[in-house]
Amino acid sequence: MEEKIKLVAQKIKESKHLVVFTGAGISTESGIPDYRSQGGIWDKFKPVYFDEFMSSENSRIKYWDQRLDMEKSLSVSKPNTGHKSIAKLHDRGILKALITQNIDGLHEASGIPKEKIIELHGNTRRVRCMSCQKLISWKEAENMIDAGQRAPVCSCGGFFKPDTISFGQAMPVEETQKAAMLSSKSDVFIVVGSTLLVQPAALMPEYAKNAGSFLVIINLSETPYDTACDVLIRGKAGPVLKKIVAL
Repeated sequence: MEEKIKLVAQKIKESKHLVVFTGAGISTESGIPDYRSQGGIWDKFKPVYFDEFMSSENSRIKYWDQRLDMEKSLSVSKPNTGHKSIAKLHDRGILKALITQNIDGLHEASGIPKEKIIELHGNTRRVRCMSCQKLISWKEAENMIDAGQRAPVCSCGGFFKPDTISFGQAMPVEETQKAAMLSSKSDVFIVVGSTLLVQPAALMPEYAKNAGSFLVIINLSETPYDTACDVLIRGKAGPVLKKIVAL
């Protein structure tokens, strides 16, 4: 593994267009449960689909009850070594873009400017009205819930929902297109903590590889790109990234 880490560190130093792509595996090290593994969020809850949310008050209440339960871990989570290591690459002027499937806002909290972060699945620290598109903070929505609204409603009558992509909800077009463009322009593309199974996010390494980018995968479990990547490191995000950035 040490030789692989040295090679990745060297490629990063030589890079002119470094793109890092992160999934749930980097945030589990901050105490945030992932969605699909045993003991994850969907082990505990049945997901509320977008059409159910929009058509049923009971479904909206169920959704918000689940979100309040998630807050127990989200409210105390902090950027970990993995997040901070990527932020150091930004501080050195090396990082071109950070594409993430995560919704926890920890990359921005680590010090990476939001204009460099592409959140493919949204950000749960924001709440959006599904009618007028007004944005409010999570705290504002929480205050509405504390005041008795189990499923907060906007002043326009629309339904407030965390600004994340639910099952059955369309992916954000602008963010997806921008991620694809940046991936295709990358010369080094590093995947951290993603199984690369969810589309269209999982296409980003393919765009990078097809464009000739040096593809690195750092993940504990298998991915569909394990045999196609240039370097595969089977390890935890934080310790591996810390070693890479230290070289």
